[in-house]
Amino acid sequence: MTDLQAKLEQFEIDAAECELIAKLATDEAKRELHSRLALHYRQLAADLRKAIATKDAA
Repeated sequence: MTDLQAKLEQFEIDAAECELIAKLATDEAKRELHSRLALHYRQLAADLRKAIATKDAA
């Protein structure tokens, strides 16, 4: 497994954990924060997935 693939998996794990915390949070501010973090991690994962695909295609 390459470093990029390991980082991609970590972003996906982090996103899932943030989504779970957001669902379980009773405080509105914490729910919003973790929802935003999950979205950010999902975007990082998507960007990294594109970079890996570009690298593999080259």
